[in-house]
Amino acid sequence: MFFHRLARVVIFSGLVGGLAACGGGFASGDSGLFRRTPGIPSERQLDQKARADAQRAALARSAGEEEQGSTIWDLFGNRDDPNTTVEVNKYLWQASLEILNFLPVESVDPFTGVISTGYGTPPGGGRAYRATVYVQDPALDARSLRVALQTRGGGAVATETARSIEDAILTRARQLRIRDSKL
Repeated sequence: MFFHRLARVVIFSGLVGGLAACGGGFASGDSGLFRRTPGIPSERQLDQKARADAQRAALARSAGEEEQGSTIWDLFGNRDDPNTTVEVNKYLWQASLEILNFLPVESVDPFTGVISTGYGTPPGGGRAYRATVYVQDPALDARSLRVALQTRGGGAVATETARSIEDAILTRARQLRIRDSKL
């Protein structure tokens, strides 16, 4: 009885292995019962093409290349390279550096419009401040400028103080623009 079962398992495994090695069958479309129409790729060929396309796209993304196709939705996305597009008002930028010249500059990024300073004491003042300036638009108006102040102890700075610094920067930026227009 044991040998009888073992013989069945071996024969059945051999048949299954033999059919799998052939690669034919109903699923592949090569059985002979259903002939494919010439010129229409089989399911296997379509799957291989899809895998090859996915590999090419992955290689292009890893190499930093973008795919060539575009859709209507690309009109609504901001796909500009931030390293080549400068969206900062030059007058606000220069005025910020001039007005806050008593503060040591720690980092400057003209592509994002951020100026970060260290602690410094204004002339005639007794309290040390640190400032972060954000120029967020190419327009020369108050909405384009944000100034954040902090004291050395981490205390809050009065909104009037921050507002007066923003006003001084905007006034100086307008003066710089008027000076440039007279050239």
